[in-house]
Amino acid sequence: MNIRIDGLVFDRVNYDADGDVLYLTRGASNEAADAALTPEGHGVRYGDDGQVIGVTIINARRLLDRDGHVTITLPHEVRVDARDLAGALT
Repeated sequence: MNIRIDGLVFDRVNYDADGDVLYLTRGASNEAADAALTPEGHGVRYGDDGQVIGVTIINARRLLDRDGHVTITLPHEVRVDARDLAGALT
């Protein structure tokens, strides 16, 4: 399954239903050169080249159920609609 957010394609998707955490990773490497928390409380991991290689969405289902979307700053604010993440949360 691929998840597309703001032109980035995340090809590895893992949802922890107990913790309500959605892990999205793109590319072959999990090795992050840098990481940051977004203003919304999500985690973003960056590769050596400064490109986003991973996103961790905290309270994914709760936010989608409440708002119908998740907002993530990557570095600009991106709104991800529930239908874009629906397949990942099953």
